[in-house]
This record gives sequence, structure tokens and C-alpha cells, in this order.
Amino acid sequence: QVQLVESGGGLVQPGGSLRLSCAASGFTFSNVALSWLRQGPGKGLEWISEILTGGGSTYYADSVKGRFTISRDDAKNTMYLQMSSLKPEDTAIYYCNAHFSLREYWGQGTQVTVSP
Repeated sequence: QVQLVESGGGLVQPGGSLRLSCAASGFTFSNVALSWLRQGPGKGLEWISEILTGGGSTYYADSVKGRFTISRDDAKNTMYLQMSSLKPEDTAIYYCNAHFSLREYWGQGTQVTVSP
């Protein structure tokens, strides 16, 4: 079955960096576009980035553009989110998402807390 497992979250000070990973299984990873979304405390779900297949065109929400970098390693069936210049407002649970065959799949999420 399809599985998405996020890792790499934690507590970081403002201005710091973290790299999140999303390990995938149960589908042909290289054929699927992938996304990162997040949900901050008391907030709704926010799309933050997407990476397509093939050449890996990338897209970002304005809130993270220039600070976050999405990437994928099809040989490892893994997607990444490199986050830098982190701000307290980046505090959230971060989810990876795959959408194919008219369905969406989600990981369990990884908590990122940005605090002094």
C-alpha cells in the first residue's frame, strides 16, 4: 500500500535551518508529483511547495519562497524540504502529499517548532 513517512522535524531557533524528508513506498515514485503542506497551531492547512516529475519543476507559496527548497531523489524514493531562515510563524506540522489516480495520500506529519 501507499506509504509516506515524514521525518526531520524538531525544535529550532529563529534563523535556523532544518531539512525534512518524506520517504515513499507503494507506488512508482518517479511518476508522481509531490507536495509539502503544513498546519500551524489554530490555522488551516497551507500548501507551501510542489515538485513535478521529470525535470522537477518546483513551485512555492509566497510565504516560503526564497527560504525553502523542495527537491526529490527518485533513486531513493524520497522528497526533501530544506528550510532556512526559519521564523516563529513557520511553526507547524508539516505533511507530504502525493496525488495520483484521482486520490490523495498523506503522511503522518512531522512537527517543526521555531522558538528562541
